[in-house]
Amino acid sequence: MTPMRRGRPWAVIAALCAAVLVTFGLAQPASAAPGWPVVGKGAAGPDVRSAQYLLAAHGHGIDADGQFGPATEGAVRAFQQAKGYGVDGILGSETWPGLVITVREGDKGHAVSAAQTALNKHGAGLSVDGQFGPATAKAARAFQDKQGLTADGIVGPQTWQQLVGQGGSGGGYSLPVARGAASRDAYGAPHHDYPALDLPVGTGTPLLAVTSGVAERVSNDRCGYGYQLRGDDGATYLYCHLSQHQAGSGVQVEAGTQLGLSGSTGNSTGPHLHLEVNAGGAQRCPQPLMLAVYDGAAPPAPGGLPTGGCIG
Repeated sequence: MTPMRRGRPWAVIAALCAAVLVTFGLAQPASAAPGWPVVGKGAAGPDVRSAQYLLAAHGHGIDADGQFGPATEGAVRAFQQAKGYGVDGILGSETWPGLVITVREGDKGHAVSAAQTALNKHGAGLSVDGQFGPATAKAARAFQDKQGLTADGIVGPQTWQQLVGQGGSGGGYSLPVARGAASRDAYGAPHHDYPALDLPVGTGTPLLAVTSGVAERVSNDRCGYGYQLRGDDGATYLYCHLSQHQAGSGVQVEAGTQLGLSGSTGNSTGPHLHLEVNAGGAQRCPQPLMLAVYDGAAPPAPGGLPTGGCIG
C-alpha cells in the first residue's frame, strides 16, 4: 500500500494564504529584479563610485571619484581579465555579479563604502565611512523591505542588483549632507532674509546631490565654489561656499552623488552650506522639502514650496 503523504495539504494552504496576503496588501511581493546597469567610460554618479569602491576591495587601487575615466576603465579590464570574463572595460551583466561583495553589520572596508554609496543613491543619507554599523544596517533593511526582499540588513547579490539596477532619472531625494552632519532643527531654521537654507557644517563635509539631474560647476564672488543642479524634478538647486569641487561639470548625477566639500568661499562669514531651490520661475523655501526627506516622508513637489516664511 502506498504510504500516506503528510504535509502536502498544509503546503497548499500556506501557498493560498500567501496569495491572499499579497492580494489584499498584507504582504509585499518581491520586486522584479532590474537588469544590471551598463556603465562605461564617460559615465558618472553613485553607480560608478560604488563600482570604484568594489574594484578597490578586489585589489584594484583607484580613487572613488564617481567619474568613469581611463583609470577606472583600466581597473575594470584588469578585473575582467583576472575573472576570465570578456575584456571590454564596461560594467554589464557579466561583470557586476562577480564584482559585488556581500557585506553585513560589523564589516568594514571599501566594499562597505560601496554599499553605503549605493544606499545613499536611494536617499539613505549615510556617512560613507566604510563602517557597517547600526545606521547602515537600518538603511539596508528599509531598502530591502521597500523592495519586498528579506529585510535582514545583509547587502548580498539580490540587494546589490536592486541597489545599482534602479535609480535613473527621478531616483528619489537625498539629504545634502550625511544624516549625522546636521540636526533636524538645522533643516527647519529660516534663512535670514530670503528663501534659502544655511546648514552650519564644518569645512570638508561631503555635500550630496539632493536629487538626480545635471550638475554644473559654479565659481563667482557671491557663491564662491558651488554647483547648480538642474534636477530631473524640474527644479534647480544651487549649492554655495564649497571648499572643493569633486564632481565634473555638465555631468548627470543621481540623488546622493557627492558633489564636493563644504567650506566658506565667496560671500560667506563662516563654514556652511548655502542651498537654494528655484522652481516655477520663483525662489522657493527648501525647508519643507528637506524636512520631509529627513523624516522619510513623501517629499512635496518643488513647485509647490512656499516663496516666503521659510520656517519648517
